[in-house]
Amino acid sequence: MTKKKVAIISVITVGVALTASYRVWLPLERPTSIQTDPVVVAEGKDIYSVQCAGCHGTALQGQPNWRQRKPDGKLPAPPQDASGHTWHHSDGDLFRIVKEGVQAFAGQDYKTDMPAFSEELKDDQIEAVIAYIKSTWPVKQRKFQEQVTASGQNQPND
Repeated sequence: MTKKKVAIISVITVGVALTASYRVWLPLERPTSIQTDPVVVAEGKDIYSVQCAGCHGTALQGQPNWRQRKPDGKLPAPPQDASGHTWHHSDGDLFRIVKEGVQAFAGQDYKTDMPAFSEELKDDQIEAVIAYIKSTWPVKQRKFQEQVTASGQNQPND
C-alpha cells in the first residue's frame, strides 16, 4: 500500500473516531425547552401516575429520607415537587435522565433504582411527564428552572 493510501485511510479513520466520540458526549438534542401546554400537562399527569408515582409518589412527594442512602448504597426516589431538586436541572438534562437513565447523567458508577425509560416511553411522552412535573412548581422554582434551561447550565444537586 502506498503512503498516500495509508495517509488517506488514517485521516478517514481518525475522522470517523472523532465524529463517533463527539456524538457520545453530546447531550441529547431534544428538548431545549419543554412547554407546559394544558393538554400536554394532562397527558403527562396520566403517564406520571402509571410510570412514576410508584416511586416518586402520587403527590410528587418522593420517598421518605430521600437524601439518605439506603443500605444498598442507593438514594430513595427524590420528590418531584418544589421540595426536591428536579427544578435545579435543565429541560434537556431532565429529558436525558428519564430517557437514558440517571447513569447517563451522573456516571455509570451511580447507584439507582430508576431505570431508563427509552423503551417504555416515546420522546413526546417523556416531555409530557416533565411538563406535568414543571406545572406543579411554584412560580419561583419555574422561573429558576427556566433560567437554568436557557443558560444551558445545570445546577448541582442538593
